[in-house]
Formats: sequence, structure tokens, C-alpha cells
Amino acid sequence: MRKLSVILCAIMAFVMPSCAQKQTKTNMANGKSIVVFFSHAGENYAVGNIKVGNTKIVADYISEITGADQAEIVTHKYDGMAYTPLTNLAQDEQNNDELPEFELVPEVDFNQYDTIFIGGPIWWGTYPQVMFTFFSRYDLNGKTIYPFTTHEGSGLGSCVSDVRRAYPNADVKKGFSIYGHEVRSNKAKVENWLKGIEK
Repeated sequence: MRKLSVILCAIMAFVMPSCAQKQTKTNMANGKSIVVFFSHAGENYAVGNIKVGNTKIVADYISEITGADQAEIVTHKYDGMAYTPLTNLAQDEQNNDELPEFELVPEVDFNQYDTIFIGGPIWWGTYPQVMFTFFSRYDLNGKTIYPFTTHEGSGLGSCVSDVRRAYPNADVKKGFSIYGHEVRSNKAKVENWLKGIEK
């Protein structure tokens, strides 16, 4: 009987770490992580007039793969604008440190999340100014943050350092960037990034 007890204890020692790993993944799927993003549909550089913005597609991939919730930074300020006028407006906003109004859809309580994926396109070397409005309104200090961007040559720009500046007490990771014209055909790139951060 004592031998049986020893064998059962040994089995449990191997099983328990496996259970803990499964529990962590379950917790992530049950709302411990969230993707917060701004995405611009309409006329975009290199991909033309699109109904779904490039960053939205990446956000959907992240949610699909990780089980993370989503919240979208929505502003109607740029609706219907052609590419060139939009880029001019975006530069003016940045030069003037404007903070455009937005809605978070849905409105969420970030206290329930440990990990935040923050994404947007690169406009003039960093996130659009509307995302800085978000940074000023929501305190994500103490969270683990993964910035991500869609771009056509700027990579992450200064997004990581800007997020670190906004949240000095958060654990802001290196981040991920992908070309906007790749997002519809290169889901594997997002998958590989996410696999890398799980290690």
C-alpha cells in the first residue's frame, strides 16, 4: 500500500506542472489578456481602399490565436478622408500635440487584465495621436504590454518608447511590426511572434 502511495505521488508530481500550464492558457482565454487597437479603413497606402483596416486584421489574428478579448479605439474624425489629406492632418495633429476624442468599443475595466496588446498603424513615425488620447485616459501601469504596428516601412517607429513613456511602471515588451500589405496573406508571421512570446 505504501508503494502504491509513493507511485501515485510521483505521478502527481509530473501531472501537476502540466495542469498548471493548461490553467494558465485557460486564464488567458478567459479574459486575462486583451487587444486594444486603432485601425483605419478607407484609403490606405499600398493596399488601396479597404473595408477592414490592416491593424484590425492583426488584432483579430491575436484574439483568434490567444483567446484575448478586444477593445477598439474608435474615432470618426478620419472617416472618408483620402490618403494624402489624412496624412497631412495626422502630421498637424502630431505637431500640435492634439488628443482627438474617441470611444473605446466596448468600454472595459482594465483591472481584470494582466496582459495588454496595443496596436495601431504608424503615422509619422509613431502611433496616431488618437492613441495618445487613450494613453492619457487609461492607466495600464503594472501590466505586461506588447505593442504592435502595421506599417509600410517604418517598423515599430518610436511606438515602444512612447508606450514606455506613457506607462513607466508597466512591463513594456519589444513589440511586433508587420507590413500592411502583408497582413491578409501572412498570418503565419503573427503566429510566429506569438509563439515566441510564450516561451
